[in-house]
Amino acid sequence: MVDASLYATFLVAAFVLCITPGPDMMFVVAMGGRGGPTAGVMAASGVAIGALVHAVAAMLGLSALFTTLPTLYHVLRWVGAAYLLYLAVKAFRDRSALGTDDAQGVTANLGPGRQRAFWQGAITNLLNPKVILFNVAFLPQFVNPGLGHVEWQLLTLGLTLVLVGLAVDATIGLFSGRLSSMLRRSRRMARGLNVFSGTVFTGLAVRLVAVPK
Repeated sequence: MVDASLYATFLVAAFVLCITPGPDMMFVVAMGGRGGPTAGVMAASGVAIGALVHAVAAMLGLSALFTTLPTLYHVLRWVGAAYLLYLAVKAFRDRSALGTDDAQGVTANLGPGRQRAFWQGAITNLLNPKVILFNVAFLPQFVNPGLGHVEWQLLTLGLTLVLVGLAVDATIGLFSGRLSSMLRRSRRMARGLNVFSGTVFTGLAVRLVAVPK
């Protein structure tokens, strides 16, 4: 269904792309920092689901709407930025994730739960129109029209990119979450992690509206 040589080149390009720090990776790091390893992995899974929807949209040609209707692109961009700012405010105001000393030692009540981390990852990715435009520009470069079934080639490439991204982001989320779990034994470090997460979310929101497509 796909050109073997093009697919091999695509795998290399996809891996390099996924290990390069970007908005999705920074989001997963921030979520792992707030909620621990499980939240980091679930956030990565949510991001992957959003990326899968974008890949299917690219296959169906729905992404072309954003080139013909620029207003739709800008609306989605601002909605995505507003959602990220909402997450930033929650992180800055969060006190539930602070470590608390008790008679038996140190405990930590971590912030976002599994389902919340998953859905926040999915929504953040879905509301980023730049991901849609990226798929339109990137995936067709590795399609061989001579083999036919262009839509299925696009879907195969999109699924591959999603799986590679999930493997990388889940690993990053796991390690950042484990590190944060150790650091949260200190109340000061716990508060610092919340501030870090809020700063990351704010930076991603600014990047979404300030950096042109």
